[in-house]
Parts: sequence; C-alpha cells; structure tokens
Amino acid sequence: MAQQDEPLVISAGDYRAEISPIGAALAGCWHAGRPVTVARGDGPLPLMSNGATLLPWPNRIRDGRYSFDGHDYQLALTEPAKLNASHGLVRWVRWSVLDQTGDTVLLSHRLVPQTGYPFTLNMVVGYQVVADAGLRVSVSVTNSGAGPVPFGAGSHPYLSLRGTPSAEAELTLPASARLLVDDRQLPIGRALVADTPYDFRSGALIGELALDDGYADLIGDSARLRFADTLTELWWDENYRYLQVFTPPVARFGQAAVAIEPMSCPADAFRSGEGLITLAAGDKWTGRWGVRTGPA
Repeated sequence: MAQQDEPLVISAGDYRAEISPIGAALAGCWHAGRPVTVARGDGPLPLMSNGATLLPWPNRIRDGRYSFDGHDYQLALTEPAKLNASHGLVRWVRWSVLDQTGDTVLLSHRLVPQTGYPFTLNMVVGYQVVADAGLRVSVSVTNSGAGPVPFGAGSHPYLSLRGTPSAEAELTLPASARLLVDDRQLPIGRALVADTPYDFRSGALIGELALDDGYADLIGDSARLRFADTLTELWWDENYRYLQVFTPPVARFGQAAVAIEPMSCPADAFRSGEGLITLAAGDKWTGRWGVRTGPA
C-alpha cells in the first residue's frame, strides 16, 4: 500500500476532485472548472476542519469523558477552549492508498488502541467521481478487535457559494427538529423547527442567520443549496440520520460557504447514547453520501 502526502486527483466528465491522504479528506471538488466544495488551500492545517473525515465520532464529546461497557474513558481535549474532544481521531493521520484509478481512490487506516479509545478499527474511505452524477463517498469501518466498540461517523464538506453571500442562498433541508446547545456547542435538548427561522423543509433563504446547528428527525435523504444560477445537492444514505449545518464567518473562513455535514449521531453521543452505534467484534458499518451540482 502506497503512502504519500500530496492530494490524489480523480476526474470523470466535467467533475474533478482532490483527495488528501492526510485524514482521507476531501480537498476539493469542481465541476466544469467551478468549485462545488471549498478547496482546502495551502495552509498546514485545513481551516475549520474543511473536508475532514470524522471517525470514530463526529462533533464533540463533553470533557472528553464517557463510559462504555462498564468502563470509564478519558479522551484528549482537542478543543481545549471548550474542554471538548472534537471530531474523532483520524484527521491528522496519514492514510494508505489501497487503490487509485482515473475516477476512484480508496484509502485505508487501521486505528490502533490508544488512551481514551482502546479499540481497533479498520477503516476504508472511497471517493469516486461519476460524469453525470458527481462525487460519491463511501465510509466503511470494521471492528477488528475482540469486544464491542462505541462508534460514530461524519464528514465535513463545505459547499462553495462561488462568491454569493450566504444571506442570498436558498437552503432546503429535510429536518423536522433542531438540536439545542449550550455555550460549548453540546446538545441540551431539541425543538421542532416548525414556525421558526430554522425551518428549511420547503426551502428558504438563509438570510441573516448564522447557522451552526445540528438537525435531527430527517424526513428525506438530500439537502439542496440554490444560489445565483446554480443548484448544489448533497445526499446521504439511511446510515446518516443527523446533519450539522454551518455558515462559517467570512472574516475567518475567507469566503461564504455552507457546510452540510452528514453524521450517524449527534454531538456527545458517546455520553448520551443518542444515535450511538455499537459494533460487535467483526461487525462492519458502511455509510454513503455524495454531492452533485447543475443549473438552478
């Protein structure tokens, strides 16, 4: 299995994507030369986890502490300002290239037991571009240890608005409930979106909302972002039952964008148990999502 740090390029038809072996991350996707997702740029670290693969949990764990199968665990606090363990354990590791063709790349990583997560997982992330269907992503995780493992998955694509302010973009989001959070961005409850500014089920302008919200009770399998002359759609399969939607501040991120992040569980699932997956020895979990674009 080859190892490298430079992005891997795949293409088909008018679609082109770059995949980073560091973290098995999406470094950018383009259609006919126009950005579909925000490219990661040249910095040493992707800004705001742009394009990251989030394993073996997405989002945050309060205090990095959780209990599982009768044992207590303490993870490193990778978001020290808010005392959270954030976005899993594989964002900064070098993945191996299992296979690469002109339109497909497969990356693998074996997560070994470590402080706070003494479990073994074999992970494979696949990216494929299809000429008439856009980017397709598959995430497969197998418990190769001897006992049960707590697990969750997520991905962090930022959809490009190509210079359109987020206030002028129309978002369609098939979610009936929004997760309420405290000042550490950890869930403390949920509320129905009906009759609130956070209801995008029928499509609505984002307007002046600064979104950084978890959504649940999904009633569909795709979200749409309409702006200028473009319609971008992000879809997911039945194994992703939550979304995180984020409009990054332009002053920090450098451009307007909307992150629509498919997740198998919400933030703090290792503690709350909501959406948490328990993989028995030998169990395999696979989730799929993708993004495509076209004229509005």
